[in-house]
Amino acid sequence: MTNPYLTGLLLVAALGVSGCASGPDPRDPMEPMNRAIHAFNEKVDEVVLKPLAEGYVAITPSPVRTGVRNFFSNLDDVLVFSNDVLQLKPEAAASDLMRVAFNTSFGVFGVLDVATEMGLRKRDEDFGQTLGYWGIGDGPYFVMPLLGPKSVRDTVGWAVDAFFIDPVAFNAQEEVRWAAVGTRLVARRADLLDAKRAIDMAALDPYEFQRDFYLEHRRALVYDGKPPPAAE
Repeated sequence: MTNPYLTGLLLVAALGVSGCASGPDPRDPMEPMNRAIHAFNEKVDEVVLKPLAEGYVAITPSPVRTGVRNFFSNLDDVLVFSNDVLQLKPEAAASDLMRVAFNTSFGVFGVLDVATEMGLRKRDEDFGQTLGYWGIGDGPYFVMPLLGPKSVRDTVGWAVDAFFIDPVAFNAQEEVRWAAVGTRLVARRADLLDAKRAIDMAALDPYEFQRDFYLEHRRALVYDGKPPPAAE
């Protein structure tokens, strides 16, 4: 998804949320605590992450940023492939395994995304989606300090991915591992600069928008873009 497309999508969604009446959400029983953590995360983003991301964009040429994005996307495809297997999706697993193989070899360790040019589309799978695929419900909405919005199910999924599947976590050199984690975080935040600005301008309640967008987006991912009708 390109940045202009993502920004437009989020802007439309934010305008829609801003026009809806607010009220208690049964998916968010911990709302007071979540709002406090959300406010803390926003302050950390304002003081630390956003300036780092803006500096990264200012000093890094666009082709280099694209290469960095592709490199980490290739590592992420290892995680996607693993969860394809856990969800018993052989065709998707074969496609994602080929993405890793082609991008790692012909794409210079993933810096070039040759797999997409070959028609092997990028997919999004993680262990939270795997749990949902096997019938585990979301559980309450939960905002994690520094890590942002999750559900209880996706918090468990994130922990499994982060500590047992993510290739970055298995780098033997601690300095290299933390440098990779930091670079990936700043690069991803840089990709969201325009989208975050759109949300801040359009949404009357950024917390409510983030919650609703996250839960609906995750629901769509669990059902591969074809979720059943939700109960009112």
